[in-house]
Amino acid sequence: MIDSATVKDADALLPLLLSAIGPIAHTLSGTTDDVETWDVLRDFLSSEHNRLSFRNILVERRDGAVAGMLIAYSGDAAEELDRPIRERLESLHGEEAASAVVTECKPGDYYLDSIAVDERFQGQGIAKSLIAAFEERGRSQGYDKLSLIVEPYNEGAYALYRKLGYKDDGLWQVSDGAYKRMIKQL
Repeated sequence: MIDSATVKDADALLPLLLSAIGPIAHTLSGTTDDVETWDVLRDFLSSEHNRLSFRNILVERRDGAVAGMLIAYSGDAAEELDRPIRERLESLHGEEAASAVVTECKPGDYYLDSIAVDERFQGQGIAKSLIAAFEERGRSQGYDKLSLIVEPYNEGAYALYRKLGYKDDGLWQVSDGAYKRMIKQL
């Protein structure tokens, strides 16, 4: 069953988020210390207003557990959603750390920020279901373009997005890496 995440889901969401965003986690937390990164990201997941907020997360629940999650938000709100992250980084680590947080989408897009499925539940169509829910949410909010970025080496995810109708739209620089930007017109 797909529904909205709650603040109580933060601990279950954290390992999924980390598996989805990889090195971006260190950029957002301002540290390479794993324990500190977990603490920072848990705080963002539990907060009301930032890109990682539980408010922006859809979850698939199976057997009483969070089996998968998807983070999505409006490209029009992306700068505002990144502000708390940048402000925290600037206050603790300086302007350079804050400027490392790159807005990952364009205004006018409904953006799929992250998606992950717990390995215990992989191969059960959860990613497809979450993406379908994301697309429906974007459509119901009046968007005509969906976007996402994917690591160039993640051939499985890239193939899935292509199969679902997403098309290449150039490269996007995030956390010292180049990602493929993909879009889908609704």
